[in-house]
Amino acid sequence: MMRSFAAPTSPSAAAPGRLAALGRVCHRHRRWVLAFWVAVLALGVLIGGRVFEGSVTNTSSDGYESTKGTAVVAAADPSAGTVTAVVDSVGHGVGHGGAPVDTPAVREAVTAAAQDLAKLPGVLSVSDAYQGGQQALRAADGSASVLDVKLAADSTVKQQQAVSQQLANLKVPGAQVTVGGDLVLQHEVKAQTQSDTKFGELVTLPLTLIVMVLVFGGLAAASLPVIGAVASVGGALLAMFGFSQIMDIDTTVLPIATVLGLGLSIDYALLMVNRFREERGRGADPAVAVERTAATAGRTVAFSGLTVAVALSGLFVFTSPVFRAVAAAGVSVVVIAVLAALTLIPALLGFAGHRIKPPKHSEPDEGFFARTVRRVQRRAVPVALICVALLTAAGAPFLHADMRSTGAAVLPTSSAGRQVADTIAQRFPQLAPAPVTVVVQGGAQAAAHYADDVVAKLPEVAGVRAVQPVGQDLSTVEVLVHGDPQGAQAKRVVDELRADRGGLTTYVTGDAASVVDFQHELAARGPWALGLVALGTLVLLFLMTGSVVMPVKALLMNVLSLGCSLGALTMVFQFGWFSGLLGFTPTGGLETFIPVLVFAFAFGLSMDYEVFLLARIKELRDQGYNCKEAVQLGLQRSGRIITSAALLMVIVFAGFAAGQMLMVKQMGIALAVAVAVDATLVRCLLVPAAMSLFGEFNWWAPAPLRRLYNRFGLREHVTLPPLEVPAAAAVPGPRIPQAVV
Repeated sequence: MMRSFAAPTSPSAAAPGRLAALGRVCHRHRRWVLAFWVAVLALGVLIGGRVFEGSVTNTSSDGYESTKGTAVVAAADPSAGTVTAVVDSVGHGVGHGGAPVDTPAVREAVTAAAQDLAKLPGVLSVSDAYQGGQQALRAADGSASVLDVKLAADSTVKQQQAVSQQLANLKVPGAQVTVGGDLVLQHEVKAQTQSDTKFGELVTLPLTLIVMVLVFGGLAAASLPVIGAVASVGGALLAMFGFSQIMDIDTTVLPIATVLGLGLSIDYALLMVNRFREERGRGADPAVAVERTAATAGRTVAFSGLTVAVALSGLFVFTSPVFRAVAAAGVSVVVIAVLAALTLIPALLGFAGHRIKPPKHSEPDEGFFARTVRRVQRRAVPVALICVALLTAAGAPFLHADMRSTGAAVLPTSSAGRQVADTIAQRFPQLAPAPVTVVVQGGAQAAAHYADDVVAKLPEVAGVRAVQPVGQDLSTVEVLVHGDPQGAQAKRVVDELRADRGGLTTYVTGDAASVVDFQHELAARGPWALGLVALGTLVLLFLMTGSVVMPVKALLMNVLSLGCSLGALTMVFQFGWFSGLLGFTPTGGLETFIPVLVFAFAFGLSMDYEVFLLARIKELRDQGYNCKEAVQLGLQRSGRIITSAALLMVIVFAGFAAGQMLMVKQMGIALAVAVAVDATLVRCLLVPAAMSLFGEFNWWAPAPLRRLYNRFGLREHVTLPPLEVPAAAAVPGPRIPQAVV
């Protein structure tokens, strides 16, 4: 028999607090609220492409010595970069049916193209294998050559694209032409990142909708989180466009911020809609259910957003622009996700709330999660030890992680820019960037003496490839090293050259130097960032729980969960596990800044679930349950929603990991593993085991801090007044407490 939900509630049943008032306002003025978010989404869509176009690639701190050296060279020899074409005999060899470099037809086509390119606006110079005797532009086997075009610093994007297009249209008899170079790479990175972001959104949103239909049992309830997430993405694009006007936004920041906003928006809306269904199940009409939802689930959303923002704020400690951009964009995206949940979702519930089916039965206090917790509590010590051992073992590979600057390898092998970069590295070694380059402020003679007296005598140096004058009293020394160009020997060369500058003013640059500079920044500022995040988290959890034990325990568990995620990242992307299945070529290491971003994002998301579970347990304890009962009921009443939220998060991250950009793929895999492990092994097993072992000591705090909590503590739950509804409107089943997170 159908139940009626039209019974009016008494005005005295109004939920207390500002969040409840915000829910009432958004419900009452839902058309204006919806119009506002539609405008936000429209603007976000309109400027979405401009966000990617205005982003930059390979940002690094101005304080790095490697960055300073690059800037000195750029000031002396200004250019926007190069567009490079590889003219390759078909089949990669003279004996395979292709035309070698010295074939008259090939020579004529390439030299004519070089002359035409030199006339284009914005072109500084054109170099080929035939004029000026540049043997470096000719492959050793005579099967390929390079046509290199340098663009002026003030050249426009259209001029650069005109050069690329003319090279792409170049027809050379018996040879194929592939166009790359640093300017092409920059364009391809932006285009591929934008494509991957759109692909991730298109894949995850339909899958998310399907999962939420299964969770809620109806399309009306399931569609609201998706609508909220789409609107949040529009707001996120607007925020990032604003930040791009005042700071450099690295291209890789955009999909990372987007995936965070998408995941959080879905999770927060899921909490709001789930709570709304519960209130409707108790007999509240839509308007009352909305305000009670805002007063309870709205608090959870606001508190969760605060914890995620605190985790991301640690990135502000670093000087690298990529970290500060991620912090600024990430915090703004969190704020937008929270605002969408607190304003747009109540408005949407006003439109569709009467169509959302309440649960047929209230959540029972006996079920899978309660039974699991009881089994864990009976074997708390072995369960805790096994979980810690598994998480520690899974994180151990990260101890052997190798940080490196990935370069063109961030793009898929199908990319023309990467193909050119790989070809030059393999077949034109004189053109490939040297592992270490020393910028010497002095004439060519002083630089040559420095190369002979200092550089060449280092045991790790394989030789000096070239000493080249760049400008007046400025030269570069290109240094070759034994072994991996970014390995331990190359890094030692960087340190040794910085320790002995031969009495000259020098800047040690190159990829190996950039990695060394980053590691120095991480060592110097990493502890401060960790301290800021840990302190902020401890304070927030203390203000929520009134305990000093629970926050410390939560931090330690998060560290174990993060270690597992970083270990998986190392095994997959450094050791190459499942690389064929995931569609990438291992580079032998991890992109330098990815582990730091994984830490910040995964830590915030782990605290998100920690807050949700601890708040429910704390609420039950305040109601008089003992520790074991509070843990059992807390996980039983929150386990389903935590698991559903985690599944949705994993879908979002996996959707982005399916893209082609290596750095985005690394972030997606790492965060998917972090959320999956945290919502299962940690929340369902390790947390109950640890809380059972600590017992009532979980809630201990010194007397002064207890008094502080009593005065300033954040009551994350709110006590709601009883609903005044006819008995016929109530849903049969076990009673659901009125005070929930």
